[in-house]
Amino acid sequence: MPSEQILSQLQTIFEDVLDVEDVQITPEHSANDIEEWDSINHIQLVVAVEKHFKIRFKNEEVLKWKTVADMIASIEQRITA
Repeated sequence: MPSEQILSQLQTIFEDVLDVEDVQITPEHSANDIEEWDSINHIQLVVAVEKHFKIRFKNEEVLKWKTVADMIASIEQRITA
């Protein structure tokens, strides 16, 4: 699945979990860029991404995420494995 398609699906997940519609996420975005993306919502995002893509992340992997690009890379790794 191309990164652009994953990003598009993540956009919908972010809108639902963070309850925002006016934020257009990019691979460069981090939690520092989006006010609603706090530690609790981060956990909810991880769970929502896992459910949506039918994958599981290791805690160590999630802790290394700094940007949406990191999240996309982890998703790509899981769905192509």
